[in-house]
Amino acid sequence: MTKSSKSLLGRFLFQDKGILPTGRLLISYLLFSVILLAGTFIGLSWTLIFVLNGLFIVVSLMDLTLSPSKKDVDIKRHIPDQMERGLDYAVDLDIINRSSRGMEYRILDGTPQSFQTSFPLEGKLEQESAGTLTYDVVTQVRGDYNLTKLYLRYRSSLGLWEKQKTMELQDGVKVIPDLTETKKVLESAQQFLLYEGVKIRKQQSGAGEFSKIRNYVLGDDPRKINWRQTAKLREVMTNEYEPEHGKYITILIDCGRMMGAELKKGNRLEKSLEAALTVTAAALQNGDYVSILAFSKDVKVYIPPAKGMAHLQTILHRIYHLEVDAAESNYAAVLHYVQTVQKKRSLLLLFSDVHTFLHEDSALFYLQRMRKQHLFLTIGVEDETLVKRIKTEPVDSEQAMMKSMAQKQMLVKKREKAKWEKQGLLMVEAREEKLAATAVSYYIDMMNRGLL
Repeated sequence: MTKSSKSLLGRFLFQDKGILPTGRLLISYLLFSVILLAGTFIGLSWTLIFVLNGLFIVVSLMDLTLSPSKKDVDIKRHIPDQMERGLDYAVDLDIINRSSRGMEYRILDGTPQSFQTSFPLEGKLEQESAGTLTYDVVTQVRGDYNLTKLYLRYRSSLGLWEKQKTMELQDGVKVIPDLTETKKVLESAQQFLLYEGVKIRKQQSGAGEFSKIRNYVLGDDPRKINWRQTAKLREVMTNEYEPEHGKYITILIDCGRMMGAELKKGNRLEKSLEAALTVTAAALQNGDYVSILAFSKDVKVYIPPAKGMAHLQTILHRIYHLEVDAAESNYAAVLHYVQTVQKKRSLLLLFSDVHTFLHEDSALFYLQRMRKQHLFLTIGVEDETLVKRIKTEPVDSEQAMMKSMAQKQMLVKKREKAKWEKQGLLMVEAREEKLAATAVSYYIDMMNRGLL
């Protein structure tokens, strides 16, 4: 295909620039041709037919003078530079008509294919005026995107010819994981967990750092009564403690092949990233140090431990673009790497596929050595298909066979989990919508019990 033919095809595909006939012009010319054809039967000469055709074309071309010049029409795009995956965002388009002629227009924005939008946008604009159009956009794929072009078609009130203009508008958009759960934790971790059906447990009596002195209420430990303040204020006062701050949390994110398994919303890696960020927010808000390590067959990203809420943005900007690799995860290599970079006692929180991890005997050797210094917790998404098969009624032989195989697989998983847990390595599975809440609740429980 030659360059000129590609350009012509691009015009009809709402691309490039140029002038195009509208459907109104084609229908009008078809009706006009039928009338002229009928005139030939009553003696209309061919010379007159050609003259009338020429006049029709000239009159139609006059329609172009009734539409604004391309240099008098301009559009500006206003789009957020950062969007969360799966959430709705509004994009505004400011349209300016500087000419003395009105117009009807259609707009296509050059958004990537992963952006879910509704086009074209249509409207009218009077002479020497401006207007704003808004459209909603949702994207399910994280990463960096560049929006470079915007396509405009407009015509006069007669609408016989349509002018097309391609505008170069440079806008960068960063699509990050859904931070809905993270925001709930930052607002109130207790209310977030209560909303998810989990309650934060109190820490061991007298354990942790001193927080404040408050009035004694029914149910408080009498051993924590502050007798000096009680005598001074003539009211029973008690000491309140909170978990110690400044602990080290190392979050491991598996990006291997099995993390690409599709769920109701996204895949396992998407849910793991959202849960990891939620735990990170809870830990940083609690004054702990957080480090992140993402891996598959080798280490993809390592973020050294730091504390403070500013560290959350550092982590977010380093891991928002992580993708699933086609390779199998090398747990032994990454655990060896953790041993070299994390010398202080910490909670190792691994987001992975529990079923796959259970059969990694090579990782068990490293974990047996690491558990003497670190706490280890693996969290994965529950296999809903397996659970559904187990609950299925065996109405026929095929269903009975599938149910028995699912039960056998579940028994094997429980047996392997018990073997690992005897070594002090805890493993948990949760439904995809409960993954973040489960991870945060286990983290808070371990902090409250002073296990670190």
